[in-house]
This record gives sequence, C-alpha cells and structure tokens, in this order.
Amino acid sequence: MAKEKKVEQITDMEKDFAQWYTDVCRKAELIDYSSIKGMFIYRPYGYAIWENIQRIMDGMFKACGHENVYLPMLIPESLLQKEKDHVEGFAPECAWVTMGGSEKLEERYCIRPTSETLFCEHYKNVIQSHRDLPKLYNQWCSVLRWEKTSRPFLRHREFLWQEGHTMHATAEEAREETQRMLNIYADFMENVLAMPVVKGQKTEKEKFNGAEETYAVECMMHDKKALQAGTSHYFGDGFARAFDITFTGADNQLHHPFQTSWGVSTRMIGGIIMTHGDNNGLVLPPRIAPTQVIIVPIAQHKAGVLEANRQVMDRLKAAGIRVKIDDSDKAPGWKFAEYEMKGVPLRLELGPKDIEQNQCVLVRRDSGEKSVAGLDGIEETVSGMLDAIHDGLYAKAKKNLEENTFPAASLEEAKQIQEERGGFIKTMWCGDIACEEKMKEVAGMSSRCVPFVQERLGETCPCCGRPASKIVYWGVAY
Repeated sequence: MAKEKKVEQITDMEKDFAQWYTDVCRKAELIDYSSIKGMFIYRPYGYAIWENIQRIMDGMFKACGHENVYLPMLIPESLLQKEKDHVEGFAPECAWVTMGGSEKLEERYCIRPTSETLFCEHYKNVIQSHRDLPKLYNQWCSVLRWEKTSRPFLRHREFLWQEGHTMHATAEEAREETQRMLNIYADFMENVLAMPVVKGQKTEKEKFNGAEETYAVECMMHDKKALQAGTSHYFGDGFARAFDITFTGADNQLHHPFQTSWGVSTRMIGGIIMTHGDNNGLVLPPRIAPTQVIIVPIAQHKAGVLEANRQVMDRLKAAGIRVKIDDSDKAPGWKFAEYEMKGVPLRLELGPKDIEQNQCVLVRRDSGEKSVAGLDGIEETVSGMLDAIHDGLYAKAKKNLEENTFPAASLEEAKQIQEERGGFIKTMWCGDIACEEKMKEVAGMSSRCVPFVQERLGETCPCCGRPASKIVYWGVAY
C-alpha cells in the first residue's frame, strides 16, 4: 500500500469507512446514482470490471459442461406460489407489474428476484427421460429485490448476477454439483480476485428459501466485516415435486429429479474495493483489471518519446497484456494520482533518459514500490510483476483474515471481542436456533457458516452450556 496519501478527494478509511467506500465508487468512476432509489448506473470502468469477471467465470462454468440460457424477467404470481417456503422468503422484496399499457392485468407478474420457479416450469417441459439428465444451465441477467436500504454494489434493488440451475437424476449427483460450484467460486475468489475465503455450510436459519442445504464462501473486508461472496444450494427434489417434474429412469419407473442453484453477483466488486482499496482509492487485482498497465510518457513533448512509449505499448498488447497509454497534455503528477485512484495495478514511466538507457520505471499500485526494468524482455518482466501483485494482495488479505479471526469460549467473550476488535469470532455451537438468535441479540453477530475445516475449541455451547460438537463462525456482515 502506498503510505503517502496523494488524493484529497476521498475520506480516509480510518476516519469513516462507509464514506471512504462511497467516495471510491464515485471518484474511481465505477458507478453513479440514478433517479430511482437503489438503482445505480454502472459506468464504463465499473462495467468493464464486471465484464472481466463474467468472461473468466463463464469459461470456468463452460469447462464444467454448463450452457447459458435466458429466461423471462416476469414470473406469474400463480407460478411463484407453487413453492411455499421460496415465495414466503422473497415476498417482502418482490416488485409487481399490475398494468399492461393502460389495462389492468388479470394476474400480477413478479419481476424476478431469482429464477428457480421459471427454470422449474421449463424443466417440466424438457425433461422426460434419464437420458435428458443432467441439465446444467446458467443464466447471466439482472434481478430485482425491493431493498429498503441500498449501497453501491453491495445492496442494489436491481443488480447483475449469474444464477446456475441444474437438474440431476440422483441426490448424490446434485450434492456433488453443489459442492463443485462452491469450490469454483472459492477458486475464483482466491486465484482471480485475490480474496481468501472461509468455506462452509449455512445454518438452518440462514439457508436459502426453499433449499435443503446452503453453502457459502465468506470473505473478510478491510474493516473486519464479513461479505457473503457466493452461495450454492442443494434443493433435493422439493421443487421437482411442487412442479410435478418427473423423468423415466433406466428402471422404467417415474422419478423426481434433484435440483441445485448457485450464484454470485456484482457485490463481488464491492468486495474487491473493501478488501484491497486504500486511502489513495481503488486497488484492482490484475486478473480482472480493465487496464493492467498504464503507460505515462515523461517529457512527452520531446522528440521520439511518444513513439518509444507507443512501441512499448504495442509489445505489451501483443503479449496479451491489457495496456493503455495516457498521452494527454495533463501533468504527469495528475496522471499518477488519477490512475492510483482507479486502481490500475502497474504504472510504466518512460522518458528521454530511460530511452537512452533502454529501460523504464515500473510502479506497483499495491505497494507503491518503484523499480527500474530493462526494455529488453519487458513483456516477461511486466507479466511476472502482475502475478507478484496478485500474490501480494492475496497475502495481505489472508493476513487480515487470520489476524482478525478469534476463538471465544463464552457469549460475553464473543461480544467483547466483537466490540473491541471486530472480525470473525469462532465458537462451539450446539446447533440450536435459539442460541443462534441469542448471539445476534446479545453480541450483534449473525452466523456466517459452519466451516468445512473444523477444530475443537471446547466441549460446550457458549450460549446455553450444553454439549457442542461443531464450531461456527460469527460476524457482522454487509
């Protein structure tokens, strides 16, 4: 992280983290407000980040055999009502279409908050035999949830996401799919976004509406709060029964298929900002940065300087690196601050003296470290440095996660740690929802997940004193 603050337009994160976050979203030109509360405009730079996320993830999904589809954005109320638990969970957030032109509709249509019911309606029409399974579908779209409060990227009324929906012949296959997709999310968070995760199962209280099991990847932000970055759900055959989806098995008998769904959204961009950003603005992981290298010519008015800079740009482009040159007439200092604010991972400076010595100056956004590199082999040097920046960002975020995860033996200790230090608190838990609610009431923390990697912290639940056999992570979440 660059220690010297060079941009005065944003609030220090130590002073007001929420305002710092909003300042970065605006000043880095990621997002703008619209005239409708809770609906934001993705500016080109912010949308380009989402495009890179989408491109990489889409490739990962397709490598697993998933196909992209697109379903309608409106759901008839009668269709939504077919799965009771599902509709009850989303009812407070549903937005309804009641008029078509100037005429009142005979039936209300819900603007999709999620698409399980639509997929089930479709699957009923296209699944007849075991030979039709599995169905591995994914949809990139927007959804609408009428949130009472909103924050850029973290909580929109309309937001962009992907939602995978699959059908399988057996419960075992569906459970394997649920875990496989959770692992893909974890791999993406860590190896693309440089965000370490805690993987685990949601409690019964926190699971997705209509699901039998929900799994999540939980990340820690710079302010030590939790962000649920992605979820994967196993539905069993509950939706299939509600929608009367059947297939003829190899045994020539009718069976209900088993279903999964899984999704991530543009809230990942919020996670990137809050995991890696600093008081100079945005810090982007290189693998999703729209511009990985910004070239700033020094003394560009002098003969041959711009030509030399453009030659370097062309070489980097040919090597597959996303690079731009700023040859505007703005002062170099202004350019430095501008691209620091936008989080461009690497800055390359090239002036007359550098050209004479066949070298350039490279400046890392994550650390502010400057180094001199020869122009011979600059492609390999830059590529290696981008990987080093990713590794540095991940290591820093991992340290934040590890140093701010604390064990607690009692409810009072958990509350004290959260109030004084924040972070993730891990305790034993008896599994009773009453104890989960007590932790929320007394310590202000919700359960984040029951981690796959378990450890023994004691023998009893800190809330009730009864025997406990598993640990749970607690935290204050976005």
